[in-house]
Amino acid sequence: MHENAFAKIVERIHEQDSRYDPETYFFVREALDYTSRTLKKPAQGDRRHVTGQELLEGIRAYAIQEYGPLALTVLTAWGVKHTEDFGNIVFNLVQSGVLGKTDRDQRDDFTNGYDFHDAFTKPYLPKNPLNRDLSGKAFSHGRSR
Repeated sequence: MHENAFAKIVERIHEQDSRYDPETYFFVREALDYTSRTLKKPAQGDRRHVTGQELLEGIRAYAIQEYGPLALTVLTAWGVKHTEDFGNIVFNLVQSGVLGKTDRDQRDDFTNGYDFHDAFTKPYLPKNPLNRDLSGKAFSHGRSR
């Protein structure tokens, strides 16, 4: 789809549902393309259908690739705070005719996909190698004698 046509569709969607920044729709479309490229292709080379769970994982990976430690901040600024929000965005695009769906696809496929803090913050938290505290001493796991 031509970029200008997609922008006009996003504008119409945003007029009806202003919960999400329009940039979010462009991001989800790019994340879908990213996800499609990373999944195994079908034998005949046809496009493979992406499930809600696969798309959520692709969105997570793409957000981390594109925004790094700022992914959570960017998504929150766009109004996206839960995986359910991605479902709303996807189904807004489905209803506008930009995306297709199968009879099995449901908005609920995006419910409780992952915790945003875990998905977008944990990859950047310092690791705790060898169970050492900040002083470098190993933690004691038993009773002292």
